[in-house]
Amino acid sequence: MRSAEWHARIESAGRVVGAGFLVTPRKVLTCAHVVSEGPPDALTVTFPERPDCAAVPARVVADGGWRGGVTDPGDLAVLELDHDLPIAPAALAPVDAAHTDRHDRPRKLLVYGFPVGFDEGTLAEYRITATQLLNREWIQLEAWQPGGRTLAPGFSGAAVTLVDTGEVVGMVTAAAGDPGVANGRMMPTEVMARHWPGLEGLVPTSDHRSADRARLRGLVERAVRAGLDCDPVRLYGAAAAPLDPPAPEEGFDSLWSAALFVLCEIDGADAAATVARFADRLEELVRAAAEGPGPAEEPAGAPEWSPILVDLQHSGAGDEQVRVEVSAYSGGRRHPVGSDTVPRSRLRAYVQDRIEAAFRYLTPGSDELIAFALPRDWIDLPVDRWASAPDDDTPLGSVYPLVVTDQARRRAGARHQLTRAWRQLDAVPGARVLRVECGSAEEPPRLRMRLRRAEACLAGFATAPAAPRTRPHFDTTLTAPAPLVVWSRGGCAAGAEEACAGGDGCAGKSFLDELDACVSGVPPAELPRAVLALREEADAEEGHWARDIQLLWDDPRVFTDPHGRDGALPRSPVT
Repeated sequence: MRSAEWHARIESAGRVVGAGFLVTPRKVLTCAHVVSEGPPDALTVTFPERPDCAAVPARVVADGGWRGGVTDPGDLAVLELDHDLPIAPAALAPVDAAHTDRHDRPRKLLVYGFPVGFDEGTLAEYRITATQLLNREWIQLEAWQPGGRTLAPGFSGAAVTLVDTGEVVGMVTAAAGDPGVANGRMMPTEVMARHWPGLEGLVPTSDHRSADRARLRGLVERAVRAGLDCDPVRLYGAAAAPLDPPAPEEGFDSLWSAALFVLCEIDGADAAATVARFADRLEELVRAAAEGPGPAEEPAGAPEWSPILVDLQHSGAGDEQVRVEVSAYSGGRRHPVGSDTVPRSRLRAYVQDRIEAAFRYLTPGSDELIAFALPRDWIDLPVDRWASAPDDDTPLGSVYPLVVTDQARRRAGARHQLTRAWRQLDAVPGARVLRVECGSAEEPPRLRMRLRRAEACLAGFATAPAAPRTRPHFDTTLTAPAPLVVWSRGGCAAGAEEACAGGDGCAGKSFLDELDACVSGVPPAELPRAVLALREEADAEEGHWARDIQLLWDDPRVFTDPHGRDGALPRSPVT
């Protein structure tokens, strides 16, 4: 069994003075007396289990107020390294974990120190026989068996760990003082946290099972060792339950920081489930990174969309106020991100801010999708042309796959029909366009019949939804309900009273011709990505036919609570 890489050896001017352990990518804990005698600018830290890692300069940035005496409290020092290290920090155990196991037997504890003659390190086995704190500061350590290694100079500052999980329960501060007595003292983690507040958030208080903690720690070490490229905030968001605390606004500075947040900040009956979900998702990422991409000739499957849903509604407080709800869907759950009634003048900025916040909840590596749920009279709103960020005027629809959906299709019957239609579309190799020409004399009921046919996939309109001559056809298409509808907000240039036969020169006909050529080989599930590519082209090319393209794409299976009126989310924006 390999020793943990976070075990540290403290040196002063090239001489080994004690031990320590890494608690963040840049912080090491040790005893104040270990670093008190040498010059402050001559401290270095090495990690014996990482021989490829050179000695790192360090400086003392905090201490526990130790005054220099053997029995004085606060014998703790915090060292800041010259730079962050690619080593997973030590995992700290709950405060009572060192006492007994689930069978009320003493737990074996392990200490890794550097006494004279053992510059590479040596181990000693200990246990706790009483939970009493001596002077509110220490717990007594006793050798695990008679004749065991005694603590000696060089063990000071060493982490005291649980043998079965490797988690830290305390730090060695002193030996017995009598060479013939194999015991000593440790400062438990809760006392260390009292002396250095920076440790408070790292000591677990919830009752997670040791096996879960050990598994998560092992996965983090594997991920760090493999150099896994992972967004810890998104990973946490994908694992968190609805009532779990949100990730800190400043995010996590490392994967291990996110793991500690899961272990330390989540309480209640569902805490163990969140730990397990976090570990499961991390394991998937580690495994995928180890396996690498599949064979080049293997076609990629349809994306498993993780949508961010922006629900815009009439507020009832006048035309200048809009009701906004933003949600993120991932891991089989809906995560509310924000809701408010905002003036139209602030609408775009509010949506930008909430979309950015919603990304924290998406499963890392998933296919993001921005979906706007709109009232029927706003269905042509150019949300794809809104700026993607306050400091980036690139259109939102040219950065992410973006679709709209119709709020009028919230009723359960429509969702049921759409789900059945999408199951059929899963086997369709390409999106065949059912054309609705601007000069068509077809009556809406006939159009409904055409939309009911199995081969009907995508309704393409030559005019915008508000065009009087085709508005009844558009309403029929939405209520049919058609799962896919595409049009150009520019539409046919003919006026409301002008007849148009849809011949040469008609912008609507040209749009449908181009559309048919571009999407005929695209599976319906892939259309948001295909339209993203078209929008990118249009953004770079003046007069491109797809500049004002609008895609209504509505697969209820992407949203996890389509019939949520009886559930915990009665105002689901897509039901």
